[in-house]
This record gives sequence, C-alpha cells and structure tokens, in this order.
Amino acid sequence: MVRGKVEMKRIENATSRQVTFSKRRNGIFKKAYELSVLCDAEVALILFSQKGRLYQFSSSDMQKTIEKYLQRAKDDNRSTEHLQYEAAIMASKIELLENSQRKLLGHNLVVCSIEELQEIDNQLERSINNIRAKKSQLFKEEIEKLRVKEKILLEENARLSEKFGFRPKNTAQKQKEITIESHSTTAMESEVVTELFIGLPTSRNAS
Repeated sequence: MVRGKVEMKRIENATSRQVTFSKRRNGIFKKAYELSVLCDAEVALILFSQKGRLYQFSSSDMQKTIEKYLQRAKDDNRSTEHLQYEAAIMASKIELLENSQRKLLGHNLVVCSIEELQEIDNQLERSINNIRAKKSQLFKEEIEKLRVKEKILLEENARLSEKFGFRPKNTAQKQKEITIESHSTTAMESEVVTELFIGLPTSRNAS
C-alpha cells in the first residue's frame, strides 16, 4: 500500500502528535548513528519535546562537540566581520578611484580647489608624456623592423642577381646618389628669386 503525502502542519490530536514524535525521533536518531558510523562523522543531536524533555545523541563526547561548535561559530563570526571590514575599505577605495577618474575626464571640477586642479593638470601632463614616450618607442621598433626587412630584401636581391648573371648596383653608390639628389633638390627649393618694386600694381604691370 502506497503511503499518501503527509501535509506539513501541526498535528492537532495530542495522542497522534505524541506517537508521531516518538517514531520520528527514533528515526532521526537512527539516521544520525548511521551517518556517524558509515561516514566517520562527528555527530551531535539535541532534541526537546513539546513538554521540554531532553533527548540527545552524540557519536563522541557531547560537551566537547558543543565546545568545538561554539569555537568554530566564533571563528566564523570573526571571519565574517573581517570580510565586511575589508569590503567596506574596498568600496571606499573604488569610490575614490571613480571620483578621480571623473575629475580627469573633466567632470565635477566645480568643487575642486586650486591645489586639486593643479594636481589633475600634473597627472594629465604625466599621462601625455607617458603616451608620447610609448608612441616614440613603438615608432623606433617599427623602423628597426623595416630596416631588418630592407636588409633581408637587399641580400636576397644580390643573391638573385648573382644567380641570374645580373650585376647589382652598388648599394653604397646608390645611397650616395640618393643623397646627392636630395641635396640638389633642397638647394633648388632654397633658391628663391625676389624682386623689390615700389609703386602701384598698375605701374608694375605697365612696365
């Protein structure tokens, strides 16, 4: 016969309530004993009836188990308080960082003093210098990579020219020609012919 689902509410009949209490008390004590034996667990169970009668089970010394529980609960409480304290400090630091970030972005500057504005200006200046330094470093690294690539290409070009019987143009001579052409172009650009004329524009056109 299948048992029906027991409704979880207080049993009104006193006799039925006492019978159910006795059965379930024995059952829970049996489960506690089995748990302690099968799993080698330290189990302590304290139970008071409706009339205040004490029932207890302990797999070891009850007093020692209770003392261990109280000590562990005390340690857990301290740990919780410490975590709450650390969380409060972290929240305060986050708020300060957010305020600093907003000020660096130009917000909430009305409440800033001259000293605070000067400090913000110094921070921005340092940030710009760091950005420029990093940018310059990346440019130098990229130029160095291009030089290495150029060297490899020149060596490959020389190897292929030698292989197929072509006479490659001397690299130093080529560089010298480029330098001469560059100087010539600069000299031509620097030669500017100027005329000094005093008078009305119409007179100049007529002449």
